[in-house]
Amino acid sequence: MKDDKDLTEKVIGCAIEVHRHLGPGLLESVYERCLAFELAAANIQHETQKEVMVNYKGVSLDLGYRTDLVVENRLIIELKAVDQIMPVHEAQLLTYMKLAGISLGLLINFNMKWLKDGIKRFVF
Repeated sequence: MKDDKDLTEKVIGCAIEVHRHLGPGLLESVYERCLAFELAAANIQHETQKEVMVNYKGVSLDLGYRTDLVVENRLIIELKAVDQIMPVHEAQLLTYMKLAGISLGLLINFNMKWLKDGIKRFVF
């Protein structure tokens, strides 16, 4: 979908702006706050630390899962600040996407010299 591509491009642009100013080496929470600032400045609707409910046998349970960012109720962003993305990080994002019923996701690792090397897009 063109709209999804446009949205991910705008979000990636905001993430690159954050990385350009801060570089690698900080905590995920710092990148989350700064990315939320950039999204707000770009008039992109988003929520931080949105709870993800687990539906178990027809009962919705709040088990403490939180997404880093949900953008326009159709994109989940999982932020990392690690040496390298591991399969468990990808699984985490895919699980959040499944639980939230959102088919689009970005995994962004800010601990990279070039941010473009730390971005993975997922479509569920």
